[in-house]
Amino acid sequence: MKTKKLARAGLYLLLAVLCFIFLMPIVWVVFSSFKPAGELFAWPPSLIGENPGLDNYILALEEGDFVRYFVNTVMVSLVATLLTVVVNVMAGYVFAKYRFKGEKLLFGMVMVTLMIPLEVIMIPIFKVIVATNLYDSLWGLIIPAVASPTAVFLVRQYYVPIPNELMEAARIDGASELQIFLRVMLPLAKPVVSVLCIFSFMWRWNDYLWPKLVINNKRNYTLQLALANFSGEYSVDWNSLLAMSVISMIPVLIVFVTLQKYIIGGMTAGGVKG
Repeated sequence: MKTKKLARAGLYLLLAVLCFIFLMPIVWVVFSSFKPAGELFAWPPSLIGENPGLDNYILALEEGDFVRYFVNTVMVSLVATLLTVVVNVMAGYVFAKYRFKGEKLLFGMVMVTLMIPLEVIMIPIFKVIVATNLYDSLWGLIIPAVASPTAVFLVRQYYVPIPNELMEAARIDGASELQIFLRVMLPLAKPVVSVLCIFSFMWRWNDYLWPKLVINNKRNYTLQLALANFSGEYSVDWNSLLAMSVISMIPVLIVFVTLQKYIIGGMTAGGVKG
């Protein structure tokens, strides 16, 4: 009994240390975003600072076209997430519930793409973007990553254990295949859809490399590209950078908090086959 208590205490201590390690940088960024320039690198360091204020946020909003960058990022993230959910949920549903010639081969080809690193296909995708006149446009950020083999796999594995009798009953009642999907099967997939929404939104919101390759006009910049502009060759505007970083965290936190109750159930249900 005593050994179990010691083990539990050790586990709690380990979790507390890990939470501190992961959360402390975020806490420091948030509090430092309110510090004046002179206090940011003061010694000894202070978490809150002596004269906290909103000057950094005001300066960041005045220096650059922050509102435009924010709107661009919101549009890319929301539209890409919507398209990702629609395409991959339908594809995963078809692979799980319909049998057709070449179905296993096609699904195997989709799964093989999971082993191909992004760096390998980045240049071919970039050439396609240029050839289709999507270069330097927000659609060039949205379209390439809509189809995701990981999302197809999760959705398929989620739908496999669901009894086919539900579909048969709906067919007997006269429902079409589209009605069966929209009214019967899609509502059952809320957990896995929520997982896809969270991952897709976070990926698009935080993406830097692909926008750096595709976007050239500053009017089409996303927040991540705008944040990189605060890092100059010889100096870094840390105050504005920290303020904009804090603002960029807020939408991701809102999405995660809103959908977090589904994330564990969706991942565990989508990761096993019944």
